[in-house]
Amino acid sequence: MAKNLVDLLWRDESSAAAGGRRGPRARRSTAEVISRAIELADHADLDAVTIRALAQSLQLPPMSIYTHVNSRADLLVLMVDVMHSRMRVRSVEEVGWPARVRAVAEDNLALLRGHPWVLDIADQRAALGPGTIAKYDRELHAFDDTGLGDIERDAALSFLLDFVHAAAMRMRESAEKEQFGAFWAEAGPRLATYLGEDYPLAQSVGQAAGESLGTPYDAAVAWEFGLARVIDGLRAIIGEHPGS
Repeated sequence: MAKNLVDLLWRDESSAAAGGRRGPRARRSTAEVISRAIELADHADLDAVTIRALAQSLQLPPMSIYTHVNSRADLLVLMVDVMHSRMRVRSVEEVGWPARVRAVAEDNLALLRGHPWVLDIADQRAALGPGTIAKYDRELHAFDDTGLGDIERDAALSFLLDFVHAAAMRMRESAEKEQFGAFWAEAGPRLATYLGEDYPLAQSVGQAAGESLGTPYDAAVAWEFGLARVIDGLRAIIGEHPGS
């Protein structure tokens, strides 16, 4: 019998409300199934999380996984929600929304860098889970005392998290930085013979940045520059509201 995804997401609360589990006890709990799926994704990537591989890892027949989840898609939603409930949250004592916004950004970046497969799950149904709702509520408080209304507060948080997601994606893509450095040492002079006097600004800026950073893209520099600009952009909006 298919299980409602909302009931699966809120399984702990529904179980408590029903007075505990009734009937024969399963060999594995739903929480164990989800945790093992997360371990598989952390060890390899999201492609490693299949119903068959998960069942083998738990020493269960594949069909038994469907007593816990309806589908792989539902499993991925449950995994994201659990990760949101587990994510590190630093206490920010500094007064002022910019420090709180930076903390939200850095906490989310830590989650996505530590578990990059989360970047590949875009199922909006995860927003219905307890871990995700708690995360959303907590992060909205970063904009306390800014004067933003409900819709603007939601938009400001989305703006921030979209930046974090894009930055984490770029960081993952540039993980082979050292390999490019070796490639560039040989390819750079050869490329220069083709460019000649063309694109002088690109060559000047690119050479200066490359010599400074040791690569055409430095994730840490891009992160700090981008986050500062995000906060500046929010400051311009928040400054328009009384009480900010």
